[in-house]
Amino acid sequence: MSVEYYAKLERSAIAGASASVLDAVATALQLDDTERAHLLDLARAADGIPSSGRPRRRAARSATPRPSLQWALAAITDGVAFVRDQRQDLLATNALGRAFYSPVIGDGGRAPNLARFQFLDPAARDFYPDWELFAEMCVAIMRAEAGRDPHDKGLQDLVGELSTRSDVFRRLWGAHDVRTHGSGTKRFHHPVVGELTLAYEELAITAEPGQVLMVYTAEPGSPSAERLRLLASWATDPAPAARSEA
Repeated sequence: MSVEYYAKLERSAIAGASASVLDAVATALQLDDTERAHLLDLARAADGIPSSGRPRRRAARSATPRPSLQWALAAITDGVAFVRDQRQDLLATNALGRAFYSPVIGDGGRAPNLARFQFLDPAARDFYPDWELFAEMCVAIMRAEAGRDPHDKGLQDLVGELSTRSDVFRRLWGAHDVRTHGSGTKRFHHPVVGELTLAYEELAITAEPGQVLMVYTAEPGSPSAERLRLLASWATDPAPAARSEA
């Protein structure tokens, strides 16, 4: 590969690059799996090929999730379960998820969005003890999603809004870091039950490209498991629900 050709790739002139060239670049730059996939997504987009099997034009989304998906969420009773899309919209939750994400859902006036909460709501810094880490993860996941479907106007609009209103988001977006969620452990501080350390697993919903099912669980017998049970009890208590609707 000539220096001139590599310079063209760095200037985003990636259309027409062969798989072998992209693989060689990824190997030379020691890209991890997520970064390599992002590079291939960018190349497909430059060639006009929809990425990751997603249709470029989507039908209008229903505000109500499919009943069977909601039933599946409701069947998860000991963990926080929710569905989010590539725009970080919180589309559906189980009962424990609604209680867990009460700071994000708020009064229900606007569709809850995890990225808006992260960067625009001061309550996020209390809810996420590791706020800086969460901010980096959120933007890197959104950057990877933008690479998979650069024609998603909803995601473009969200990036524009957050870039205008948050200096931190604008700086992180400019870093061009990418990552996937996968699995791991996170810390939270819930206003009702306090500190929680939860393991998470991300599962792709094949029937709804771009949507994922996230499940947060606590280690059995841990203080966090006891606090999740307490939160579940709080969620079934009609008193807090009545207060929140007042």
